Parts: sequence; C-alpha cells; structure tokens
Amino acid sequence: MDSLSQLALGAAVGVAVMGRHTAVWKAALWGGIAGTLPDLDALIDHGDAVRNMVLHRSHSHGLFWLTLGAPLLAGLAAVTTRGRGHHRLAGGPTATFGRWWLAMWLALVTHPLLDTMTVYGTQLAQPFSSHPYGVGSIFIIDPLYTLPLLAGCGLALARRAPAGLRANAWGLALSTLYLAWTALAQLHVTGVVRAQLGAAPAVLAAQAAPPASEATAPGTPPRILVTPAPLQSLLWRVVVVRENHYEEGFYSLLDGGRPIRFEAFPTDRALERELAPVDAVRSIAAFSGGFYRVRAIGDQATITDLRMGQEPGYVFSFRVARREGGAWLATLPTNEGFRTNVKAGLSWLWARMWGADLAPPR
Repeated sequence: MDSLSQLALGAAVGVAVMGRHTAVWKAALWGGIAGTLPDLDALIDHGDAVRNMVLHRSHSHGLFWLTLGAPLLAGLAAVTTRGRGHHRLAGGPTATFGRWWLAMWLALVTHPLLDTMTVYGTQLAQPFSSHPYGVGSIFIIDPLYTLPLLAGCGLALARRAPAGLRANAWGLALSTLYLAWTALAQLHVTGVVRAQLGAAPAVLAAQAAPPASEATAPGTPPRILVTPAPLQSLLWRVVVVRENHYEEGFYSLLDGGRPIRFEAFPTDRALERELAPVDAVRSIAAFSGGFYRVRAIGDQATITDLRMGQEPGYVFSFRVARREGGAWLATLPTNEGFRTNVKAGLSWLWARMWGADLAPPR
C-alpha cells in the first residue's frame, strides 16, 4: 500500500495497543515510525531496475526479521518516552516495555500483511522463501481504506480518552472490514469470470504460478487475474493469459449481469524462447506469476508486468536486451516509465465504475 496508508495503520495500531499507558501522540508517533520502516528498502539500489522491483518488499517485509527487530524498536520507544508524566503499567518499567514490544511488533507486521492484499507481491517468508504473496484485492491507493484510519487516529489525538480511543478503534475496525469486503468482491468477480469462460478450466492468480515454460506450453489452461481498477473496489480489471495471446476486460459490480467484453492482445512466444536466457526476463516471469508480455521494438526487447496498469500503459515495463548479429544480448534493465492520459483515465474510471458501458481509453 501507499506510504500514507502504512503510516496511518501503524499509528492507529500503536494507539490501540498503548491505550492510556502513554500519551496518545507518543503511541501514534512510534506506531507510525514502525509502520513506515519496512518501506525504507525502496531507497536501496540493487544495481538495476528489475532487481530493484523484485527485491522491494523482500527481507524488510519478512515476518521473521520484523519479529526479531520488534524488541529493539520497543526498547528505543520505551526509553525515549519514559519521563515526567509517563503513565506506567502496574508492574513498572518491565511491563511498559512489554506493552511497547507488542505495539511495535503489531505495527511492523501489519505493514507486510496489508501489502500482501495488493497484487505487487510481498515476500512474507524471508529468509526461508522468496515467494511473493499477493492477494490483489485492493489497489495500492484506496481512500476508502485509508480515510477511516486517518479519521480515527486524528480524533484520538484531538479528543481525550476514552472517546478518542474508541474513535481510533472504530477506524481500525472499519478499515479492516473494508479489506474483507474487497476480498469478497474479488471472489465474486472471479466467479463471474469463470462462469463466462465456460467449461474451459482456468488457473487463478492466487495459486502458485508454474514455470514460464509450462505456463505457455500448448494445452495449458488459461490463467486469470482479477484485481481492482485504481482507487476503488467497484470496478475490476480482468486479465486472461492464453497460449498465444492475453485478454483484458473490465467488470463493475453495478454492470447488472452484462457480460465482460474482452479485448485480445498478441504475445510473442517465439521471442520469449529467444529471451529465456536473460536473467531479467526470468525474474519478471517468476515475480509476475506468469502475467507478463515480451515485445521487440526495433533492436530492443522489453518485458512488461501485466498486473499493474492497463493497456497500453503499465507501471513496470523494462528494456532488457538488444539484438546484435542475429542474437539477443542482455543489457542493463531500465524501466521505460509510465505514460498515460490521467484526465481521460479518471473520467472513464468514474463513469465505468457506476456501470456505464464504455470502452477503456487507449
């Protein structure tokens, strides 16, 4: 999720756990710090754009490492917040440290757990596994998730207990219920897609992706991805990857049963085989769970993660190879950047999410 959501979640968790045991602003401050820390890995340069992508949300988001780091952060919080006017638990400083430990642990681990609800991929099991988990039921920025957290924590800071603490608890409850709603909505849309595909079997994106060679082999069942369009959870984007092409369609919960209109786009399996030795191609193929596209433009080859963005604009599209002497040679991967007409896109999104039968802007 975006940094503001993670900051708000960490602050709300800190206030909820610490309650009256310290000043609300101290609990919110340290909770917000803990909720933000895992994303500092975005500042690390791993050498190229593809490695920076696939290694984001890796070790810094591993539940094991965050659990080990929680007591260190708790000790720092306990020491810096102790002083005149500090409310200690019955039992003295040790009990206070224990409370901070719980608060910091929860603020740290809820960060990657929330990230897992997005489609990007979060390596929760580091250092034991690098598998990127991604439910994909919520967009990376969704005001309906973030606003209850901000409102609840803001009221806790502005009002005295217990009214302020109750407001914070309500904010946490509403944001969590919204997450549950997005998961149920995703499940419903997935059912609609499978029904429309008919008897042909489909492989859900939430399942472990097969190797790229198997994912594109003849006779492989289509893979489907269902994830929300930006900023909301009424309109859903559907990607179906087939043997020789992929399809994109959109479904609103307010479509009234209207079938999904899919648009097909070609894939170049021959080029995939030629680029198979390129490390960056293998990395994106695995990280995206099979939802990728390779393309040759002149003497340059690119690979695109189809999960984030929509045709024709994608957030992650990398130049990874150059043709020389009839062969593809790996180059230092660079991201082509995200180009789209934001105004036209938002106008279409607003109308389409309410059920208007409009083709997406290309």
